[in-house]
Amino acid sequence: MRSLMNTVLVGAQWGDEGKGKVIDFLTEEADAVVRFQGGSNAGHTVVAGGRKYVLHLIPSGILHDGKHCIIGNGVVMDPFDLMKELEQAESWGCELKGRFHISERAHMVMQWHRAIDAAEEAARAEGSKIGTTGRGIGPAYAAKVGRRGLRAGDILKPDFADVIRREVAEANRTLRALGAHELEADEMARLYEPVVSALMPYVTDTIQLIHEFIDAKRPILFEGAQATMLDIDFGTYPFVTSSNPTAGGACTGSGISPRSIDRVIGVMKLYTTRVGEGPFPTELDDADGETLRVRGGEFGATTGRPRRCGWFDAVVGRYAQRVNGVDYWALTKLDVLDTFPVVRICTGYRRKDGFVYTTFPADLGALAHCEPVYEDLPGWQCDTSKTTSWDALPANAKKYIERIIELVGGKIGVLSVGPGRETTLRINI
Repeated sequence: MRSLMNTVLVGAQWGDEGKGKVIDFLTEEADAVVRFQGGSNAGHTVVAGGRKYVLHLIPSGILHDGKHCIIGNGVVMDPFDLMKELEQAESWGCELKGRFHISERAHMVMQWHRAIDAAEEAARAEGSKIGTTGRGIGPAYAAKVGRRGLRAGDILKPDFADVIRREVAEANRTLRALGAHELEADEMARLYEPVVSALMPYVTDTIQLIHEFIDAKRPILFEGAQATMLDIDFGTYPFVTSSNPTAGGACTGSGISPRSIDRVIGVMKLYTTRVGEGPFPTELDDADGETLRVRGGEFGATTGRPRRCGWFDAVVGRYAQRVNGVDYWALTKLDVLDTFPVVRICTGYRRKDGFVYTTFPADLGALAHCEPVYEDLPGWQCDTSKTTSWDALPANAKKYIERIIELVGGKIGVLSVGPGRETTLRINI
């Protein structure tokens, strides 16, 4: 399984599954890492050598010498966020020249997208708020679909400042209608002057570059942000992101054929979390939920918001396996469950009339009238954070994991028992 494989890695829940750590772990096998969707509303955390690194736009592979890191055409990137992150990466000792690349087709999140994002969320009535991070991701994707977005390649044009002035005038009409503060066009044009010199060296035809890697049989890791249940088509709409973080998004977000993908790895926590609004069938508003939050350090890498926590949801896992075609699972945060005498798995959602959903319904209103159906398993109540092999795990921990795999399908490939690189166990891949 090790040699020359192009791998898509996706989150299988509502995000924050530990993708950054797993990507960092798998990067050793790849020559290039491609981020294929999302924006700086995502945060991938890597702990290496006792040091914590948080990345929002740059692929996590930047922490590995010699690996090419590519921002694909499906990403919407805020130039200022990216500039700040590039400076940070250089301060860590990362070499960027010749190995960091931005697709000329990647759309940019502009300051007016942030302003519109905040104004639209403020205008929504209580109960209908999306829980957006306010970073302009939705409006940037809306501009892209509406064929009025700006792409990274636009910074190479000599009339870039004039383009900004025209776009500000258009955005101000929207802001005015929302009762929000308007932006000054000349000020915006001056604000973006440093962007041109800072990012111009990295903007290129990444589709050509990626296919050069494929033709040379050099393995690529395609990195998704957010997760399946936040997908614009397959997630808990409308409480979703504005892109496709599922496996199919790797093709449309980077310019490759499905035939180029050799395997799909899905990442799941061994419990469930969610940030922001929207349904969450197994959410715990009790001491167990607080224990998961505290032991798991469940606070957003991007926003710092406390995450909602609950038991593992096999309905979500099975749905994600089907949508993504997951071959192998990377399961994370087993150690967080070490103190529980009983661990629970949700196997369905029971309506008041007795009907049980065993797949995730498109109608979110149906979930308001359901309660989770749980299967209880005995806990192991011992420290797993220093475990170095599958065989060394407590018997009940292995039974819990095996039951999850039985319910969701696929195979276990990676198991994480702590935050550091050294606490990642290779099982089948």
